[in-house]
Amino acid sequence: MSEKMKIAVIFGGRSGEHEVSLMSARSVLSVLSPEKFEITQIGITHSGAWLTGKNVIEAFESNSFDHLLPVVLLPEPRKGSLYVLKGNVLESLPQMDVVFPVLHGTFGEDGTMQGLFELADVAYVGCGVLSSAVGMDKNLFKDVMRANNIPVVESVLLTRSQISSSMDKVISNIENTCPYPVFVKPANLGSSVGISKCTSRSDLMEGLMEAARFDRRVLVERGINAREIEVSVLGNENPIASIAGEIRPMDEFYTYEAKYLDDTSELIIPARLDETTMTKLQQIAIQAFQVIDGAGMARVDFLLDRDTNEIYLSEVNTIPGFTKISMYPKLWGASGISYPDLVDRLISLALQRKQDRDNTERSFRRNE
Repeated sequence: MSEKMKIAVIFGGRSGEHEVSLMSARSVLSVLSPEKFEITQIGITHSGAWLTGKNVIEAFESNSFDHLLPVVLLPEPRKGSLYVLKGNVLESLPQMDVVFPVLHGTFGEDGTMQGLFELADVAYVGCGVLSSAVGMDKNLFKDVMRANNIPVVESVLLTRSQISSSMDKVISNIENTCPYPVFVKPANLGSSVGISKCTSRSDLMEGLMEAARFDRRVLVERGINAREIEVSVLGNENPIASIAGEIRPMDEFYTYEAKYLDDTSELIIPARLDETTMTKLQQIAIQAFQVIDGAGMARVDFLLDRDTNEIYLSEVNTIPGFTKISMYPKLWGASGISYPDLVDRLISLALQRKQDRDNTERSFRRNE
């Protein structure tokens, strides 16, 4: 019998999307076969503590951490060695073959965690440092898309300090740039956390303060009468795109509650699109993924203007929601890849990407 692959699943994190991460991790863990994998669960608390032990996901769901032990991944190339702290002694755990980060938002999806994995020289699922950072920052992402002639909606970037010190000036600048309605978003967050649709000056003031709670940079986008379309991407050097799906939220937009807490939104898979539009969405999704040097997976979100039928790229989520009812796996399910097979493919892609990184020379000697 071949030796089991050792995999560490990391979830939780210092992010407004902490609870979403737990839901995604629960689904991923449910399909990792104990016959194929030796699984180590690692939870990261809201304050940033890394913990492991027995039944970690249950402990995090119930906020009962007393039986868990601190665990660390050292930022040096030890081939994925984890260490638990018992008393004042670090004890080594079996080396990890691959890490599966199921972390959404800041300190998980933004390149910071990926940088640690790179330093530790361990294979990991999903995008690397560059693509994670660019995909997470909505304003930088827009600039990169514009540079590659991929259409995005007009926007204004603000800082928390501008909002707190010059609210009237900020609002006047926005009103001179974008007509109402506008959408206000934290520049670095997902799952619709901190997002507001604003139709008046008072709405805008509240929306700016809400978004500034979650990030020091805030994005204000022109609102359009749009259909919300999503495409899933899978792969490394030669990615493939799923069929497109459409979200019809019952609320003003696809809110956090609609995504995770109720089932009132309608998910239409496949989206009711003509073949030309479907193909164009898939092509743009792959193009955007490759432009930011994506790896493993991403969910690419679009706005399709109901009035003009113009396509606007909204964002690329490099660690999309991964519950079994999330759009990323549902789109692949409708495209012929089951949830368990999808997880297996992502692990294989992580190992392939690591092998590719290992082919990079890390030293240089000039020929004498």
